[in-house]
Amino acid sequence: MSDDGVDLKKRRFLTATTSAVGLAGMGAAVVALVQYMGKSERAEQAGAPVEFDTSKLLPGKLVKVEWRSQPVWIFNRTPEMLTDLKVLDNKLKDPQSKNSGQQPKYAQNDLRAIADPKNKPQDKPNILVVIGLCTHLGCAPKQIEKTAVHELGTEWLGGFLCACHGSKFDYSGRVYQNVPAPDNLKIPKHYYRGPDKSLLVIGLDAPSSKGGEV
Repeated sequence: MSDDGVDLKKRRFLTATTSAVGLAGMGAAVVALVQYMGKSERAEQAGAPVEFDTSKLLPGKLVKVEWRSQPVWIFNRTPEMLTDLKVLDNKLKDPQSKNSGQQPKYAQNDLRAIADPKNKPQDKPNILVVIGLCTHLGCAPKQIEKTAVHELGTEWLGGFLCACHGSKFDYSGRVYQNVPAPDNLKIPKHYYRGPDKSLLVIGLDAPSSKGGEV
C-alpha cells in the first residue's frame, strides 16, 4: 500500500472523527441553550406579580402565597386588632416604619398598609401584605393569637413569633424591642385592581403610584 493511500485513509478517518465530535458539540450546545432558556423562563415567571382575591378573605384570617420564592402573608385584620396596634409604640423598635427600605412609601404608617382615606379605591387599612421571613436570619415566624397569654405574657396583643431566636412582631409586622431581629418585616410593592378594587396585585406599584422602591 502506498504512502498516499495511507494518508488518504488517515485523512478520511480524521475528517469523519472531527465531524462527529463537532456534531456532538453542537448537540450539547443546543441542549445547554434549551436548558438555559427554560431556566430563564422559569426565573422570569418566579419574579412575576402574584394576584389574590381579597374579597374571599374573612376578618381575622391569614393566607400565604408565594412570590419570588418567598412566603407572602395576606392578613385581613379585625377592628380589634387595628385598635390594639395603637398602644404598642413604646414596645417597638421602629413603630413609625422610619426605615424606608422595609416598605413602599404608601405603607410607611403604623398600619403598614395602603391606608389613604383620600383614595378610597386603594384604601385598605385592614389588609396587611408582608413577607413572612424574620429579618434576623430568615426563619418563618408563626402567628400567635392574643389569647395565647401562657406563651408570651398577659400584655401580648397578638402577632408573630419567630421560634428560631424569639423575635416578636405585632400585627403590622413591626418588630419588638430587645429581640434579635433588627427591622420590621418587609412589605412588598402591592396595589388593588378590579371593579371593586378587591384583587390584590403583589410585586408592582399601582400604575399611577409614586411609592418607594421595594
